[in-house]
Amino acid sequence: MKVPLSWLKDFVEITLPIEELAHLLTMAGLEVEEITYIGLPMPEKGQRQETKITGFTWEPDKIVVGAIHEVMPHPNADRLVLCRLEDGLQEQIVLTGAPNLFPYKGIGPLPKPIMVAYAKEGAQIYDGHQAGQVLVTLKRAKIRGVESYSMACSEKELGISDEHSGIIFLDDDARPGMPLVDYMGDAVFDIAITPNIARDANILGVAREVSALTGQPLRPPSWDMITEGPPIEGSVAVEIREPELNPRFVVGLIEGIEIKPSPYKIQRRLRLAGMRPINNIVDATNYVMLEVGQPLHAFNYDALVKRVNGKTPTIITRRAIQNEKLTTLDDVERTLDDFSVMVCDTEGSLSIAGVMGGEETEVNDETTRILLEGAAWNYINIRRTLTKQKFSSEAGYRFSRGVHPEMAIRGVCRGLELMRQLSGGKIRQGLVDNYPLPAHDPVVEITTQDVERWLGISLSTLEMADILKRLEFDVEISDNKVKAKTPDHRMDIGEGVVGMADILEEIARIYGYERIPETRMSDELPPQRDNPYHDLEEHARDILVNLGLQEVVSYRMTSPEREARRFPLGTSIEHPSYIKLANAIVSERVVLRQSVLGSVLETVERNARLQPRLALFEIGPVFLPVENQLLPDEPRQLVIALSGSRTLPGWQPADTTPMDFFDIKGVIHAFLEGLHMPEMRCEPGEHPTYHPGKCACLWMDEKEIGVFGELHPLLREQLELPEAPVLAAELDLDAILAAIPQRYAVEGAPAFPPVLEDLAVVVDENVPADSVASLIKETGGKTVIAVRLFDVYRDEKIGAGKKSLAYSVTYQLTDRTLTDKEVAKIRQRIVRQLEQQLDAKLRS
Repeated sequence: MKVPLSWLKDFVEITLPIEELAHLLTMAGLEVEEITYIGLPMPEKGQRQETKITGFTWEPDKIVVGAIHEVMPHPNADRLVLCRLEDGLQEQIVLTGAPNLFPYKGIGPLPKPIMVAYAKEGAQIYDGHQAGQVLVTLKRAKIRGVESYSMACSEKELGISDEHSGIIFLDDDARPGMPLVDYMGDAVFDIAITPNIARDANILGVAREVSALTGQPLRPPSWDMITEGPPIEGSVAVEIREPELNPRFVVGLIEGIEIKPSPYKIQRRLRLAGMRPINNIVDATNYVMLEVGQPLHAFNYDALVKRVNGKTPTIITRRAIQNEKLTTLDDVERTLDDFSVMVCDTEGSLSIAGVMGGEETEVNDETTRILLEGAAWNYINIRRTLTKQKFSSEAGYRFSRGVHPEMAIRGVCRGLELMRQLSGGKIRQGLVDNYPLPAHDPVVEITTQDVERWLGISLSTLEMADILKRLEFDVEISDNKVKAKTPDHRMDIGEGVVGMADILEEIARIYGYERIPETRMSDELPPQRDNPYHDLEEHARDILVNLGLQEVVSYRMTSPEREARRFPLGTSIEHPSYIKLANAIVSERVVLRQSVLGSVLETVERNARLQPRLALFEIGPVFLPVENQLLPDEPRQLVIALSGSRTLPGWQPADTTPMDFFDIKGVIHAFLEGLHMPEMRCEPGEHPTYHPGKCACLWMDEKEIGVFGELHPLLREQLELPEAPVLAAELDLDAILAAIPQRYAVEGAPAFPPVLEDLAVVVDENVPADSVASLIKETGGKTVIAVRLFDVYRDEKIGAGKKSLAYSVTYQLTDRTLTDKEVAKIRQRIVRQLEQQLDAKLRS
């Protein structure tokens, strides 16, 4: 928010240097991001600055107030004029092309001089015809035969705004010859308003902070208004249908107004604060919003009466009808949702509550009567409307952060009085104030012990009370306790322990964070408790990363259609019920997922064509609804996805063949081995997501805990994946982590040499290689420490429906070296068991 210093001084005396004031505000939580100097002396170069500084200084003797007494035609140019201007010392002839002087051209001496900003020869100003801010020095030159050495300035040339369509017309209180910096020199603080200080999104709010920080008294604006018109009764009615969405609605009526430009002081302040002046009525609503923080809306009262055929208008606030339409002031037809609140009459909608008015009842040049609205709205609802409509406004910015209902009546009174002063109208007596849901202002108690414990400083109750009084809290003191009632312009103070924290924060801010000493923690540290499940999950992540996989974290929100893409088209599956989101952000993410694989495949789909190799994993929950249970079950799954070459090419030879079923099986085996899991078994399986014949299930005892394999070719086409196989695994992480043993045996490095042998057996095609390896280990007992399959051979010579499996078998004891005879006996026992149980034949 942009805060002009001159406006701030209306409400509080400021004696501090500008940079010191900026530092004080920043340390109190109102970070001053930039200071723009508008004519005031800038800090000396080389001086250390905490804040970005921009702008330039108006030289007091070269940039002054001038009075134009006559506007004369240029002898050689239709688009230029010559002005007879008094600069306080002498009369000058000033050449200018300002369009707003053309109406005065050639009419002779003006009945009232026009006060302008006048830059003399040698003055430094911004070039009004170049983009950005480029400083130039005024020099003598001939323009179309007339010597020019000075100029009447626009706002851009003085750094006030980018407006340069005409020169500045100052108000009548300006005096010729006085330095312009003395008349309207200013500085603008650009303050970052965080959500917890939304109450300060106005000049008065910042003035309250300055008053509390400096101890200077606050001078709030007057809420009184001069009412010279008849009573308002019978002119308008107000109906609130949902007080939770609209706690208060206040309207007042002013008649006999004249639409015209606002005084330059009003226009200048609005521009410095970042708003565009329009006319005196609209400017009054914007001025009050910036000044006290209460957004207002001006209705053309005659347009309201016309809509109801001359009857008394009734203002109604209600939810919009789904797909109701309204053309707003920015000339955009908007389609509303049924949660948005509308301001309506009996004939239909007039404006989007708290956001923007409607085009039909806007103020125009013929308007003579204004119905002024000030209201309080549910800030969450306003925020939701702004998000859905994808636009913002100054009013919406404030209402979406919370404006106290008590500010509504103050804003209307202030706005009506300002309109009266600017337009000459007469205010009707009284207001229509519908306040069905009065605000509750919390009362919080804190003690001196609370301050010392939480802030580390020792303050008396009087010191605590003084700080809170400066912030306009109503305070009562008893013993070592302070009871503070929240002022009726704030909505950021909670109750109970939250309220205590809020009050302590206020004390710390005003006391000064810089003054709080460093102290050691005096409270006893809470007991440190382990989270075994979390530790095991992190250990699982570490193992997978060490295996060369990269973790991904995907959205937990999805849609049933997106999740169904993990099955080939035409697959007959049972559609589960999903947990639906009450306030979905986008239509593609409306439910909570029931498969982590669907989320990971989306990542694979996006990256497979960009990367030659993918090795990904995700650990995350799925959300399964349970009948008669409010919250869903959230079992955690581990999903692994592989695609592309086994290794990336480099300066050394690399295996760039595509990964296959056995690669993902190897990753799973290494992962389980790293967790020291008990023996698990793989069996051929079937699953619609996976390639028939290239799918396996992982079993632990009699429980299936996962499935893995190569994705179905139809699914690969459906997801537009590359030709290289995509391997995936879905594992029940909860079951795996629950089975990890708390302790596991560790053996030292063997001191005696092993005996290595190769063993090739011929078995039926349907005998799993894992069954053969398991039987070899079981038969060999502790002597056989490793069995590794290194070859699979099929040929007619070994028989139809047969295959040869070759294993590398390692024999070793920890206490002595095995003899050849001992190894031969164990081998014979293994071969005999293979023949008996698997009908295997030793291959010669």
